[in-house]
Parts: sequence; structure tokens; C-alpha cells
Amino acid sequence: MAKTKAQKKETLDRLMTAFKSGLPAVFVHFRGVTVADESAMRKSLKSEGITYYVAKKTLIGKALTDSGVKGTAPALDGEVAVAYATTGDDETLPARLAHGFSKQFGAERFSLVGGIFEKALKSKEEITVIATIPSMQVLRGMFANVINSPRQRFAVVLSKVAETKV
Repeated sequence: MAKTKAQKKETLDRLMTAFKSGLPAVFVHFRGVTVADESAMRKSLKSEGITYYVAKKTLIGKALTDSGVKGTAPALDGEVAVAYATTGDDETLPARLAHGFSKQFGAERFSLVGGIFEKALKSKEEITVIATIPSMQVLRGMFANVINSPRQRFAVVLSKVAETKV
């Protein structure tokens, strides 16, 4: 169904607002994803503060050029959607969640195409690397474990020495 100029303007404004905000966004290619799967995915993304929006490629391209995002836009082939953050709590969240869905649905049905990270366009490879960065909470846990590890080993050694002395 053809969109009216007003609908296209509304979509363009929505995308421009998302891209100008400086918050991260991911472009995904989808094909053959069932309505039930997409509805469940949208619900899951929305609960995490991520908006998933399907738009025409020409409107996405125009919004990218007009918003002034640095870099070269990735090739947007096939059916393309944008998943963008509405808050800046976790910069890697849109990429991480989209990457998780690409594993769940399979790369032929749902895959990352590129994205916006730190106000610059990133390629598919760069956004995939960003998607594999653990969340901030996990990174803090890993850091605490690294800090605690020498103390823990020292306590184990002391306990073994105490056992041999007794």
C-alpha cells in the first residue's frame, strides 16, 4: 500500500529525531520472520527501551544524510528495519539484542546490516563486534572478579599452609 506524503514526512521526522539524538541504532535485514516471532521480538525490545521500526530504505537513507551522522551508510538491501535506543543507559543494547535475535532466527532470516554508534555510522562487521561486548553490569562483575581473585588465591594458600602446620 502506497504511503501518503504526510505519512512519509511523519516517518522521516521520526527517523531524523532518532538519528539526531546521538543514541545508538542498528539496521537489520529481515526476511521470512513470522508475525508471531516479530511481535514477540518487538515486545521484548520495547521492554528493554528499544524501538523497532520498519521504514522504506529511501526514507532511512534520507534521514541519515539529513541528520548529519558521520560516516558512510551501509548498503540497505531487502527489507530493512531500525532498532534504536530511547535512553542512553547502555550504548551496546540495541546491537546486542538484535544480534541475539539474529542467532535465534538464523542469519538468513534476520541479520545486522550496520548501525549508528557514538554518533557515527558503522559497518556490519563493526556493529557485530559492538554487539558482542558484554553489558555494563556483566563488565562490572568481571572487574570485581579480577580485583577479588588475588585475595581469594592468597586466602586459599594461607589455609593450605595452616593445614600443614597443624
